[in-house]
Amino acid sequence: MNAEAARATAEQAVRVWDLPTRAFHWLLASLVVFSVISAHVGGNAMVWHMRSGFAIFTLLAFRLVWGFAGGHWSRFRAFLYAPSTSLRYLRGESLPHEHHHVGHNPLGAGSVFALLGILALQVATGLVADDEIASTGPLIKYVSAATSELATRWHKNYGQWIIVALVVLHIGAISFYWLKRRQNLVGPMLHGDKLLTADVPHSVDNTRSRVVALVVALVCALGVAAVVRLGG
Repeated sequence: MNAEAARATAEQAVRVWDLPTRAFHWLLASLVVFSVISAHVGGNAMVWHMRSGFAIFTLLAFRLVWGFAGGHWSRFRAFLYAPSTSLRYLRGESLPHEHHHVGHNPLGAGSVFALLGILALQVATGLVADDEIASTGPLIKYVSAATSELATRWHKNYGQWIIVALVVLHIGAISFYWLKRRQNLVGPMLHGDKLLTADVPHSVDNTRSRVVALVVALVCALGVAAVVRLGG
């Protein structure tokens, strides 16, 4: 084995998940759990349920931007796979340069996009929902009563339980990889690194990128606040 090949096969710590992506992941997970619990508590907890929804709205807007501006493995292009690539992965025929073991593999990518999509729909329906008790979405005046009723039914029933199901599947997949394949997917989402070969691209995660992420998050928060104020 020559020196170049040896460097390629030697494992080293590679930054996969940048800090903004990790913060997004854990904040979103916490807020989703809180939103589900507060919705079932009802009453005064609905004020916090709505605030949690606005925070999730902000995080989703941030992730949309960060999917183009974030670290290598956080960008959508890193885990937006063609059907043929996904089929090849399922057959265990991934190509070496595809690095499906690094970021989101094709199955994980499908789960991520599904969860982001359903959360976006849940936020959208919540903005025009009416619980017919004391809480209404801030944009309810912009839709008809029939549209609000349909959105409320989705938000309180189908949407909520689809999210719960996707979260359970997500946790199940993490457990499967840990127990059956001895792959720890939680650790890298905490500290950001994986032991990988030198040919794997690193994600940029420095002071500049973190400041950019903070600015993006603040702009998204201001945008969400502006949307909410439309209902004032």
